Amino acid sequence: MRKRSKALFVRAQRSIPGGVNSPVRAFRGVGGDPIFIRAGRGSRIVDEDGVPYIDFVCSWGPLILGHAAKPVQKALSQQIRRGTSFGAPTENEVVLAETICHAFPSVEKVRLVNSGTEATMSAIRLARAFTGQHKILKFDGCYHGHVDALLVRAGSGVATMGLPDCPGVPPGEAARTLSVPYNDLDAVQQALNLNRGEVAAIVVEPVVGNMGVVPPARGFLQGLRRLAREHGALLIFDEVITGFRLAYGGAQAYFGVRADLTCLGKIIGGGLPVGAYGGNKEIMRLIAPEGPVYQAGTLSGNPLAVSAGLATLKALKGPGVYKKLDALAARLVEGLRSAAAVVGVPVQINRVGSMFTAFFTGTPVTNYETAKTSDTGRYARFFHALLERGVYFPPSQFEACFVSLAHTVKDIDSTIRAAREAFKEAPASA
Repeated sequence: MRKRSKALFVRAQRSIPGGVNSPVRAFRGVGGDPIFIRAGRGSRIVDEDGVPYIDFVCSWGPLILGHAAKPVQKALSQQIRRGTSFGAPTENEVVLAETICHAFPSVEKVRLVNSGTEATMSAIRLARAFTGQHKILKFDGCYHGHVDALLVRAGSGVATMGLPDCPGVPPGEAARTLSVPYNDLDAVQQALNLNRGEVAAIVVEPVVGNMGVVPPARGFLQGLRRLAREHGALLIFDEVITGFRLAYGGAQAYFGVRADLTCLGKIIGGGLPVGAYGGNKEIMRLIAPEGPVYQAGTLSGNPLAVSAGLATLKALKGPGVYKKLDALAARLVEGLRSAAAVVGVPVQINRVGSMFTAFFTGTPVTNYETAKTSDTGRYARFFHALLERGVYFPPSQFEACFVSLAHTVKDIDSTIRAAREAFKEAPASA
């Protein structure tokens, strides 16, 4: 019984909608009450009742170095002594921008913001201004933040909680958003043909992380690049999750495809709130004060977030970093597959680099429709069985797990042993 977490949740619901500041945290997708976290270090978190867990949520991806990583702690400590916010330019903002531009050849200029939602919202406004068109093409189950134009057949918490297209989004805004199945180039082609000359941008998670991990089919991203060019639309890669996660140059380096605009977040802030969007000089010159497209933010380029981000990105340039992450994730996924097979549990585990999802279905998961064939009740039972054995997976079937550099082979093998028992306690839903 997690008495303190339960008491805090009861208290939180009196002053916070649903008791949480982001919906998936409420455990609605798995049932029960959420655990409240007191601290984290390395690969582990500790809840308010003092119970430790091996953490594969990693703050939903940013903590690629693990919790309370020493380089990040040092950078933050130094910056706090200098000041936390100035509302004026700092040298580290320039260094972070230069670092991003060097890592992503498609990005010649970049603007820092405060979240991935701000990044995608701003990129869409910029794409509309640059092309003179107004419609956006996105993919079913992809989540790009709580932007009006993008809450159409969205993933993440919208999928977890089974919500319809979001109330409060004007019908006219939704009408300007086209949504087609992920990994279906024919559907993209058809949508573009039916809306010829009206589509400003195609926005996509190059590897989906918000309906669970779904990799792009062979040639899919290359096909999007070609179709966007043919129809005069910009190709926007939402790399808020994949940026610096799959490779130092993100999914664009991993798959060898360049976007026109790139949205970043999570890792570039080292665990602090941050976002960014960037592209070539011709497009980015439209952003104020250089151009007429207005976007601003009091805390954009916040010194603390920038310092933590720079410390993280510096660590990721070390030798063998991504090879280590891939090897740890591969060991874990193979162990999970073997454990499920022993007890006859149908599981599809999608992995790209150090991010993965175990879908409780016998159907290969290639898009939103196939992801929804998952037995969410069975995942909930699996989640709680893991939790009782000291392993923290996402409290939703439709989210990604992340491996960090702080995870060890011992952590991985302990998780596999816990999963063997957890699969036994996860019978199929009636």
